[in-house]
Amino acid sequence: QVQLVESGGGLVPAGGSLTLSCAISRSGFSVGATGWYRQAPGKQRELVATISSDGRADYADSVWGRFFISGDNVKNTVRLRMNSLRPEDTAVYYCNAQLRRYGRTDLKDYWGQGTQVTVSS
Repeated sequence: QVQLVESGGGLVPAGGSLTLSCAISRSGFSVGATGWYRQAPGKQRELVATISSDGRADYADSVWGRFFISGDNVKNTVRLRMNSLRPEDTAVYYCNAQLRRYGRTDLKDYWGQGTQVTVSS
């Protein structure tokens, strides 16, 4: 059974920082990449940051140099440190994990329920 649970969202003034955490329960699955996406009201869900199973990180241009993703496949957690937050970072942030059931080759996307981040101007 797979479960992704996010935490750490909230209200923060512009210029502030937040750290989002995602706890991944994945009994019977191995992990591919994990990441964070966000969706603002009236907009499509967009990639924020991803980290591969071997630790390579990638970021959206809009958060480059401000956000930092880290993952721990032993503790089954992925975190997103968000610095210098801007009002346009306001969105629901979703944790994503690409998981492979043991004995299979195909990866499947799994999602958390989302956590709200609101940045006040």
